[in-house]
Amino acid sequence: MNNKFFLYARKSTDVEDKQVLSIEAQIAELRAFAKQNNLNVVDTFIEKQSAKIPGRPIFGEMLKRIEHGEADGILAWHPDRLARNSVDGGQIIYLIDCGRITALKFPQFWFEPTPQGKFMLNIAFGQSKYYVDSLSENTKRGLRQKVRRGEYPSVAPIGYINDVRNKSIIIDRKKAKIIKAAFEYYATGNARLEDVSDFLAQRGIMSRGGKRIHKTRATFILSNPFYTGLFKYSGELHEGKYEPIIAKKIFDKVQEVLKQRGRPHHKTKYEPQDFCGLLRCGSCGMSITGEYRVKKQKNGNIHDYIYYHCTKKNKSIKCPEPCIRQEELDKQISSLLQKFSLRSDWAEKLLAMAETDKEKSAQSVSAFVFESQNKIRVIQMKLQRLLDGYLEQDIEREIYREQKAILLSEKKLLDEKMARIEQKQNDWLEPMKEWIKVVSTLVKIARNSNLQEKKVAAKEIFGSNLRLASRAVRGEPVFPFFAALRAAESVGKIPESLIVVGGIGLEPMASYTSSMRSSQLS
Repeated sequence: MNNKFFLYARKSTDVEDKQVLSIEAQIAELRAFAKQNNLNVVDTFIEKQSAKIPGRPIFGEMLKRIEHGEADGILAWHPDRLARNSVDGGQIIYLIDCGRITALKFPQFWFEPTPQGKFMLNIAFGQSKYYVDSLSENTKRGLRQKVRRGEYPSVAPIGYINDVRNKSIIIDRKKAKIIKAAFEYYATGNARLEDVSDFLAQRGIMSRGGKRIHKTRATFILSNPFYTGLFKYSGELHEGKYEPIIAKKIFDKVQEVLKQRGRPHHKTKYEPQDFCGLLRCGSCGMSITGEYRVKKQKNGNIHDYIYYHCTKKNKSIKCPEPCIRQEELDKQISSLLQKFSLRSDWAEKLLAMAETDKEKSAQSVSAFVFESQNKIRVIQMKLQRLLDGYLEQDIEREIYREQKAILLSEKKLLDEKMARIEQKQNDWLEPMKEWIKVVSTLVKIARNSNLQEKKVAAKEIFGSNLRLASRAVRGEPVFPFFAALRAAESVGKIPESLIVVGGIGLEPMASYTSSMRSSQLS
């Protein structure tokens, strides 16, 4: 009887760089085997899927065609290519029992459609299933051991990279800075999850589909302890052997904000919270709090007011400070903010000068790096000549070691100096731009009615230095906002060029910073 065979080849994954030669090797060997044994192969089936669980589409199609009588035999490399689970193995044996399959051919395995042959085939399928089950258990045990060593056994989150060469996790330096900034941004308590998503999107961090990260994903990022050096596996927290991005203190603050935002919060219409936590009492040093009051007139009119006053929690001092209405407090804080505002034309000039200084700095750094690289090449040539002289026995061993140590020391110093200069050449630029951005928007903030924005701006300018005494707000600005105040007060008194530029270029100078602090103290 001339059987018709289907050739079936399978590999366990559809990833191209894994087992990619397995399919080619199987087909080549099987076709050679078929030619040698005069087997009539009517079609070839290639599958790239694991046989651990039932449901392989190509395998299922092959069996349907066998049931329709298109073939009555299967040619495969080994029984484990056909089945590694009891369902698929049972289907093969059932079709043999029904007479649909009359022949199975394997180069490495004998089979005949007899009770003994089916028994041996059952054993082969059972061994294949045992191998898969055992491999799964061994893999899980290996993962548990990996976790105990502090190695994360999965795909690293945004901000990290899986290093396949060393099988470790390393920091993605570019994205890690953005993730850290997002944590710090949300920890202020003034941002929503939607704001965090926008923050990440503006800096190039999107979903895999190229869309803006959803707020649920933002929540997952902000609540993931992985960024602090801890990770969860099987519901248990483990300490990782990788560099953390976020300090535990910042992470805990973010969790506190997430928890507060997650609680049902029914804020009353007149709840006075806007300036709470911003000021302290000028007499006793206690916090300033807000209080909502309703006044009813005899004619029936009702007036709502918000007052701020000292908490008077210092029992050793009888605080004499009176309360102040929110409208008056708002007016004074707005006036203070306007003193630190920077004109838009000045902001543009400062930003342009900052970019110019950046370019000049980059040119000088490039020149230094080029010169240093030339020096390193000369040192490497000297090291090679020194080694050649030592191998030719023209130089004694002690002299060779001494000269080599000197040259390597010089090379190391040059390498470190280049790395340090390249890393720090523009460290001042981003803080400078951020400072310009803040002070150039203060006029707009001071004039609008958003009290929360005014509170944030005042906090950044004065820190914890604002005091309320005799219904008047006073406070000393923190550096570098003192510079903005000095510049603003100098308008019309000294040339604009001297106001804008305090030294050579915009890059902060130690002597310039010291002189500003001295003038502040005086």
